[in-house]
This record gives sequence, structure tokens and C-alpha cells, in this order.
Amino acid sequence: MVDRIVRKKRYAVLVVTYGEVEKLTLRNLWPSSRRILKVITSQIVKVPKILVYFIADFRSTKHFINWRLNHYRSRLLSINRAQTGAIAACLRESRDPLFDAVDVDVLDAYYFVPPYLENVLREEKERCDGIVVVPMIPVESAFSCGVACRMIAEEYGENRYSGIRLLNKLWRDPELHRIYLDHLFAVVDASMKGNGAGRTGLVLVIHGTLVRDRAGNPPKVFTGLDETGLFFEMMKERIMADPRNLFADIRQGCMNHSAGGEWTSETVQKALAAFRDEGIENVVMFPYGFFADNSETEYEARKELTRSGFSRVQYVRCINESEAFACWLASRITDELATLCRIQQLFEEELPEQCSINQ
Repeated sequence: MVDRIVRKKRYAVLVVTYGEVEKLTLRNLWPSSRRILKVITSQIVKVPKILVYFIADFRSTKHFINWRLNHYRSRLLSINRAQTGAIAACLRESRDPLFDAVDVDVLDAYYFVPPYLENVLREEKERCDGIVVVPMIPVESAFSCGVACRMIAEEYGENRYSGIRLLNKLWRDPELHRIYLDHLFAVVDASMKGNGAGRTGLVLVIHGTLVRDRAGNPPKVFTGLDETGLFFEMMKERIMADPRNLFADIRQGCMNHSAGGEWTSETVQKALAAFRDEGIENVVMFPYGFFADNSETEYEARKELTRSGFSRVQYVRCINESEAFACWLASRITDELATLCRIQQLFEEELPEQCSINQ
């Protein structure tokens, strides 16, 4: 009798974010702006096809002039590539028995710039036994991981349940909260601490979301409004209870858009104004609602902080290339890979005991 050879499964992990142009040219900005309108804005505002190009090109020109005059260059893609590499390294070093049975490739992909997620999905679907998609935004909504969900549904149809997994609800994980707190308290400037430093406030920056449409009704799409509020309350409670805490007050600071209706009211500008009214002297800003610095965090939000007029201000960068963060994500990915492997076994006639995970 000849033993049957069991082929190792091959999976792809796609580390996905919005994407911003690296080389600042109008030729690069135009297609990116058009995709934003088609993929995001169209969910809340019906934009006539004839206006898509006009609006996108106007936005592109505005960003080009603004970023060029202020010498801004987005690091989002380089950070996401570094995070992708760090996650891959953590997976390679894992001793989980799952990796005796599967091989994993970790790739980056984007919604608005190449390599586009839908193209990478199509290529990896043909090459691999399964895919895990990792949206690099902690709070899920139609505007974040929802974009990936639509692309998955279009590519996989009903087969998505046995071929692909999507990481979600990252904002609820206590381990992420711990990593965030360690990151924040490790880098807060010494001038903010101790007697004589004055009272210090913390702005936790996150992407805002739609509250009501232009008719005053609740949005028809899932906006993640409740999740955004809960995430803030969880983080505020953890920070205030930490023995390292130096903050007199903590406020949410949302980065909003203008299209579609009424957006979240707790803006960065209102948080800073409230601190002034409270007599806060120093302000620290941390974009906890983003896993990587981008134009909304290190350019727009940071600009509000710089010109706020407080005695001392400090911008704490996003979690970015943190090794602890990458290895936490790798552990979450491992769980999803094992779940996907077990689901696929249910669809196979012979069920080799390939897929396991340490509980």
C-alpha cells in the first residue's frame, strides 16, 4: 500500500489600505481621485457620470497645489509595505503547527492606487487555495473594509465562504489596546510630565463617519458610527486607568468629509477648542483610528495641532512599523488561516488532519 502524499495548501494574505500616490504628479493623482469618487463617494452621493471626471480632476489639482506648496509627500504606501514585510516575518517565525501544513505569501494591495485589490484578488485566486484579507483600518464600515467586501463578492460570488476570509473587529481586541498604550506612553515627551508642566490633554484622532444623509435620515449604508464611539470610550477608559497616565482630559477628534450630509460632530477642531476652554496648556495628538500615517493624519490633523496655540504640542505617529503590532496582526491572521483551512476541509471528500491551531 502506498501512502497518499498530502499537498501543502498555499494561502495568500493581502494587507490592504486605501493608498495615496507616492510620486506627486497630476498624472498619478487623477486616476486615484476618480477611484475615490466611484468606490467611496458614490455610496452616499449620486454623482452623474459626466461630473466624475470634473470633480476628481478638480480635487487632484487642489491636492497637487496644496501638497506641493507645503512640501508634503505621503508615506502611506511605504509604511504599508513595511508593515506587510513585518507581518510576513512574524508569520515565518511562528511555531504554530498550522505552518507545517500550509505555505503563506503576504502581499500588499490598495483601493485607490496600484496594485489594485481587485486585480490582486483575481491573480491570487487562480494561484492559491485561499486568501485572508487584512484591511488596515481598525473600525469596519462600508467606507473601509466594506470596500474589500464588495470586491470579494464580485470576484468570488457564493464561493467566497470557502475561499476567503476577512479580518474584522480589530478595534475590540484588548491586545491592540495594550499595544496602543505602550506605544503612546513610550513616546510622550518628558516636557509634558512632572510638576510645573501644566495640564495636558490628549486628542485621539479617527476618521469621522456619516450620521445623517442630506435628507436628515440615517444613512442607508453601514457607517460604523456606534463602533467608532465604542472604540473611543474603550481607549479613553484604558488610558485614564493606566498608572502611566498624565492626561487631564481625553477627547475624540474626527477627520470628516463634507459630502453626503451630516458627519460626526466630535471634530479635531472642536476637541482643541474644548481644551482651550478647560484651561488645558499642552496637547498630545495620537491617530488611534489609523494603522499608518497618511495625508489625513500627519498632514491635515497635524497642521491643526501645530497652529492650535498651546504651550506645548506633540504629534504621536500612528502605530506604523511597530514590531509588536505586526506580530499581533500575524496572530490574528493565523487564527483566520486555520479557520479557512478547516472550512475547506468540510468541502473536501477526504479530510486530512492538516489544519490545527494552538488554542
